[in-house]
Amino acid sequence: MAEARMTKNQVIKHVADKTGATKKDVAGIADALIELAIQQAKKTGIFVLPGLGRLKKVQRKARMGRNPATGAEIKIPAKTTAKFYLAKAVKDAIAPPKVKR
Repeated sequence: MAEARMTKNQVIKHVADKTGATKKDVAGIADALIELAIQQAKKTGIFVLPGLGRLKKVQRKARMGRNPATGAEIKIPAKTTAKFYLAKAVKDAIAPPKVKR
């Protein structure tokens, strides 16, 4: 079975231990980075975190769907949402591409 995912506090503690910074400083940096990512994605539509990936604001079109309980068709309205795309280096590090022969 896979290990449980890390909590925000565990991530902050790990980064603080690795860098020698205080947990309070790391938490402040993490919060500032999250705030900046949201602000930039709202304003420009994209936020790039070099080496990790990009957060992008995308428009979903209106579409037809089904109510799973009744099977009735319903109209799902258009909406704006956010997607995160991993950098190629991160994808390759997590799941190396298959070698073609």
